[in-house]
Amino acid sequence: MCLAIPLKLIEVNGNEGVAERDGVSRKVRLDCVKEPAVGDYIICHAGFAIEKMNAAQAEANMAAAAEVEEALRELANVD
Repeated sequence: MCLAIPLKLIEVNGNEGVAERDGVSRKVRLDCVKEPAVGDYIICHAGFAIEKMNAAQAEANMAAAAEVEEALRELANVD
């Protein structure tokens, strides 16, 4: 199973960029994304941006991921 996550581009330098989520930034390759720009939301897998997504969908996906993360933390604390 593969997992791709939404990130927000905060820096673009040719085919390389920096994207972040929740204060954590990562270097990403932008070869597969047409006209990447700072502020774009991207889906990233294995260090490669694979497509753009709109802000509303990215925020919904990040909120859903946060809910799953919280549920997993709660399960880890159950005896």
